[in-house]
Amino acid sequence: MQAIHTLHDFFLRSGARVHLYHLGRRVVPCSLETLAAFETGEQPWPYPWQGQARLACVFTLGSVSDPLTWFLALPLDEQGRLIPAPRDAFIQRLLETLGRSVESPEQETTHTDNLMKDNPLTFTPTLSYQAMLHARASLAFDQPASQHLELVEAYLTGAQNIDQWPALGLQGLADFAVRHDSEQATLLAQRLPQLPVEVLRSLCYCLEHVIIGDRLARSLHERGERAALDGDLETLCACVRAVGAGPDVEVGIWFDELLDDPHACGPDLLAAMAARGWEHLEDNRRLPLFLQRVAEHPQADFSALARDLALIPRLRLPLLMCLREAPADSAIGRRLAPLHRQ
Repeated sequence: MQAIHTLHDFFLRSGARVHLYHLGRRVVPCSLETLAAFETGEQPWPYPWQGQARLACVFTLGSVSDPLTWFLALPLDEQGRLIPAPRDAFIQRLLETLGRSVESPEQETTHTDNLMKDNPLTFTPTLSYQAMLHARASLAFDQPASQHLELVEAYLTGAQNIDQWPALGLQGLADFAVRHDSEQATLLAQRLPQLPVEVLRSLCYCLEHVIIGDRLARSLHERGERAALDGDLETLCACVRAVGAGPDVEVGIWFDELLDDPHACGPDLLAAMAARGWEHLEDNRRLPLFLQRVAEHPQADFSALARDLALIPRLRLPLLMCLREAPADSAIGRRLAPLHRQ
């Protein structure tokens, strides 16, 4: 049997039925090819989060039907590539747990599950991340959605009384985010202005992980602006996060409006834009202005945010050029000055 040196090797050699998910910037599927290229050093991690490649591995071994789930936070170097030693240590422990054999995987399910209990690479995702992962994995493994979905569908599309929101479950909202169709998205866009803020925020924390269309993005934009006028920063940020994977024209217009107003750009809003809307920052005007707003706000952690964005492969070069070209007397230049003296 061929040697196992990587996570990709393990899933390949064991014959596992596996679905991988990014668990950092968004809960979205990750291909085995992406994992293989990352582990061999061919490419950096596409969606880094806090200096880590956060990965959920949902898989079944042998004839066991119930999937196992591993949450792994693999450390990255300054260019977003794998630091191999922690991964290698995990693989070594995995092989010792399995007795260096994966020929009878159905007998090893308990062992591989126990492996994660004192694993230094493991982490516990937030409840919304767990709900989104469960929603995506149940669909991928051809399993039914949670029992909460039917009520959520009725509520969000207008068939259920607006006052009946306390009965809604987070898992149902996550299932809706993953499984809803274009007709339901249109009905939700019409319903969105009336949603209680408690429902809206929880829904946004699920929608931020899926691609949404123009109509729903526009409705979230309008609801976010209404929250801003009411001084409700939390709801504004939730709506900004929810449109992160939305269409560039609609979201780009809103981001430009927000960035053009220095009074709107507090650290929480800027963090929301960077965390979920980073793809819309890949713009010749928007990225420098975004960095300027972060640099101008004394409570924003400019170094940490710039460093985090610089790990994203598509943003790395334009961001570094923005920093390099910033005049010394600009807000960005003043933020960089202490770093240059170190």
